[in-house]
Amino acid sequence: MSVLELVREQEQSVGQKTNGANANTQALAEARDRLKRELVERLGLSVVASMAMDDDVEAARSEISIACQAILNAGAYADLDAEQRQVLVRQVLDEVCGLGPLQPLLDDPTITEIMVNGCDKLFFERAGELHPAERVFDSADQIMLVIDRILAPLGRRLDKASPIVNARLPNGDRVNAVAAPTAIDGPAVTIRKFSNRITTLAHLQELGSVPAWYAQLLAWAVRMRKDIAVAGGTGSGKTTLLNALSCEIDPRERIVTIEDSAELRFDSHPNVVRLEARDASLEGTGEITIRDLVRNALRMRPDRIVVGEARGAEAIDMLQAMSTGHDGSLTTLHAGSAHEAISRLILMARFGMDLPASVIEMQIASALDFVLMSRRTADGSRYLASLSSVGESPDGGVELRECVHFDEVARSWEMVKEPSFVEQGLLEGVLDEEEVRVWRGCFA
Repeated sequence: MSVLELVREQEQSVGQKTNGANANTQALAEARDRLKRELVERLGLSVVASMAMDDDVEAARSEISIACQAILNAGAYADLDAEQRQVLVRQVLDEVCGLGPLQPLLDDPTITEIMVNGCDKLFFERAGELHPAERVFDSADQIMLVIDRILAPLGRRLDKASPIVNARLPNGDRVNAVAAPTAIDGPAVTIRKFSNRITTLAHLQELGSVPAWYAQLLAWAVRMRKDIAVAGGTGSGKTTLLNALSCEIDPRERIVTIEDSAELRFDSHPNVVRLEARDASLEGTGEITIRDLVRNALRMRPDRIVVGEARGAEAIDMLQAMSTGHDGSLTTLHAGSAHEAISRLILMARFGMDLPASVIEMQIASALDFVLMSRRTADGSRYLASLSSVGESPDGGVELRECVHFDEVARSWEMVKEPSFVEQGLLEGVLDEEEVRVWRGCFA
């Protein structure tokens, strides 16, 4: 057999397997639709609808599961094996009581993000890598039905008049949905799942995202009430890192958190006020911006203000808060480097107040102490990268000095310059001398 004939034979074999898999998938889809129809005929549409809206989801799933099993045992599904029947029941339960093809992905704790690109493409992220889902949506209408089910309890809707929606599920997961006419190839949904598994610097250390000496340095920076901006790209772990830093705050302090979608957790802190921005209502009223919340937070007697993400005019209010008695505040922003973070802060602050860039730079230099970078590498791993101190340059601008350098190729960290707050902490008695001595021994 020639090489060409061998290649053709292999292509034919692959094609037959693919066609067989598609046929099986189609057959299961048809059986699922038939099972749903028979379920509605047996129980009645009103009963099925009431079960779908029942607050006791587990009880509803149990009742519907029993009804589905009875239908399957009636004889019309004799050609299906036990595993196929189990799959059918689970899929029907997910469509009636859950979010259809999204439900098993939402239930999987190892999945961090879910992406729907129209009715025939569904992807998920696991361990930083993207994978196609086995099951996709049958139609754009099914996607819209799932979106409505997500948004209805939140008092939101997605339609042609309002084709973009950002929302938060009760468990903290963030949802972004885009529909026609903005989404050309069908409704697009992105769900960023909230993970409460990584909550402290110690957890990040266990994952290899930061060495022990670096985690200790950051814990001291929080203890010394340094104002820190965590910067990085989308999905680099900024919110996770902000949450870990926040856990180092003294439980005796009063914290006010301000977020677009509430994700931060302070289970060990007794005095925390969590504020969340709100979009305008369908009538165009009732909008509450991050800037509104930052201003209001100043009247709530906070020891620390934690802004989930600075992305607009609220940056100027946040900087003023940092420089007027609210030391130790934390925030995040999108930026590829520490210098880009400063440039973005200047730009955002000018949105909030029409001041010369030089004046805003002086404000940043006096308000912000450090820029901490969060990195996501090509293989999906996340790391705490460089740490740069923020100060005033001789010409009155902002000067950045790298304290910790991260080598992305070698995945290693280097202490370039010890931050001055370590010596300051020793002089003030905030840091333990023996603890600092042991820490400094890591670089001897």
